Amino acid sequence: MHSSLMMVAVGCALWLRWQWQPTQAPWEQRWQRALVAFCLPPLLLFSMAIAVLRMGHHGQMLGLPVSQAGCWVATGILLAGLGLLGYLAGQGVRSHLHLRRYPQVFLTTGDTARCLPTDLPFAAQVGFWHSQLLVSHGLLAHLTPQELEAILAHEQAHRHYRDTFWFFWLGWVRRLTDWLPHTDTLWQELLLLRELRADRQAAAQVDPLLLAELLVKLVAFPLNQEIFGQVAFSQPLSASRLEQRIEALLSQPQPGPAPHITIPWILISLVPLGTVLLHS
Repeated sequence: MHSSLMMVAVGCALWLRWQWQPTQAPWEQRWQRALVAFCLPPLLLFSMAIAVLRMGHHGQMLGLPVSQAGCWVATGILLAGLGLLGYLAGQGVRSHLHLRRYPQVFLTTGDTARCLPTDLPFAAQVGFWHSQLLVSHGLLAHLTPQELEAILAHEQAHRHYRDTFWFFWLGWVRRLTDWLPHTDTLWQELLLLRELRADRQAAAQVDPLLLAELLVKLVAFPLNQEIFGQVAFSQPLSASRLEQRIEALLSQPQPGPAPHITIPWILISLVPLGTVLLHS
């Protein structure tokens, strides 16, 4: 019976992912739809795995005997999730220790940052809850004070929204659910929406046209060095997504209500835990 429950959970996860389709709705709706489609399927799987382990392989469920197979599957899912989480956390710690070797610089805006020894222009927030600004020598050498102020406004928006923290967890979900449909497409959608949000907040402080020009200028210089947990202004984007960012900067639509996770979706993710009541 427990094996059947796990199969039902997998089927629901697949169905939920297949239902998602890209949309050109306002930012808030796109963010909510993408976040739910990305996170709800694995949450259902984890809830079902916890419920199965809580019931154990003894007794009956709805009059039918239970077996160890479902418990082994549930254990495998939870161990895979915890193992991957530990691996990513270790990567984050190593990245943090590595970045501390870079010299600290004081910017003309009054901010402090770690300076990456490369001639490619680059700026990013790196870290976890308290992210740190990382800039390259090329950025400081080739940008005007106005351009530097524009990029720092964008990076400050990432820091304000704690994007490094939240996208650490979303990155964990991404790796854990590579086998589900639309995982990479949803991930790219969330990355784009994250940048659109930071662009919009930065455009309230600096000239949006300057931000758009900088975006076109900097995406031509992809950084070869991969930095764990980075949230960069010049995040690699396809031509269509780059066009969306530029159009959003130039049009600057009025912001709608702040996105939030509604209570119904949270309750749906916890539904599998209710199956414990059917076990005897």
